Amino acid sequence: MTESTTPLLQVTGLKKYFPVRSGLFSRVSAWVKAVDDVTFHLNQGETLGLVGESGCGKTTVGRSILRLMEPTDGQVTFEGRDVLKLTPKELRQARRRMQLIFQDPY
Repeated sequence: MTESTTPLLQVTGLKKYFPVRSGLFSRVSAWVKAVDDVTFHLNQGETLGLVGESGCGKTTVGRSILRLMEPTDGQVTFEGRDVLKLTPKELRQARRRMQLIFQDPY
């Protein structure tokens, strides 16, 4: 991709699984697949809206992109940098340039 067509945000194979624990020793007995293999890209000047039913993973996708919760797997690239490999200081700086806007349903 050339400089002008390089995506601002590229999400590839994003997954977030939560463990289901049970038993006396709280062993993982199953996994809840909150987000399973989400892939998209967003170019400069574009806007993306995630829509869907309650509990379908919209907030989990956003929080995983910003690393407010660590994804189970996948790749997130923002402005050409791998978000999942940023140091805490670099991540704070990158978050200043990213934003989630939640819809107020009322």
